Amino acid sequence: SIINPFDMYAIEESIRLKEKFGGTVTVLTMGPPQAEEALREAISLGADEAILVSDRAFAGSDTWATSYTLSQAIKKIRVFDVIICGKQASDGDTAQVGPGIATHLNIPQVTYVKKIEEIKDSRARVERLVEEGYEVVETSMPCLLTVVKEINTPRLPSLKGKMKAKSVQVIKWGAKDMDCDPKQIGLEGSPTKVVRIFNPPPR
Repeated sequence: SIINPFDMYAIEESIRLKEKFGGTVTVLTMGPPQAEEALREAISLGADEAILVSDRAFAGSDTWATSYTLSQAIKKIRVFDVIICGKQASDGDTAQVGPGIATHLNIPQVTYVKKIEEIKDSRARVERLVEEGYEVVETSMPCLLTVVKEINTPRLPSLKGKMKAKSVQVIKWGAKDMDCDPKQIGLEGSPTKVVRIFNPPPR
């Protein structure tokens, strides 16, 4: 129902790259029909186009099935240079979907990126946050980056952006549109299952 807070930094960094190098920012999410509103918010911030991956067949997906489904959508987009994700979701906190997408697409990944130093000659050099400081990592492109909140300060929507968000046509794809393997999506494609959710007893 809202944009995952960590993904706000990913959207901002994508827009900054577009402003510096040109290109197009496509925002992509998997969710129920109401997730369209979150995509429209991303458009109001400066993204160019939005894709909603939505199908009852995706219900019950764990991080593995989710990353497979999103990777199928990216394959349908075909041409991309950099995929940017927030470091993790604010609900599951697993930090697995971004790396999972990179695995399904068989492309390099760099996690916990705090700064994109340079993009040149189909290579990216980034600073990656670690416990005792940061690492400088160079990777070939296309690649996937997951970013931390230290990377930037997300902007507010502009009036022009809000007007565009109202009229933009959100692209909608289901499982058949992306040629998904039924055994890889939803509950059937999920090796992990949430059996029970509970509050720990107070102490």
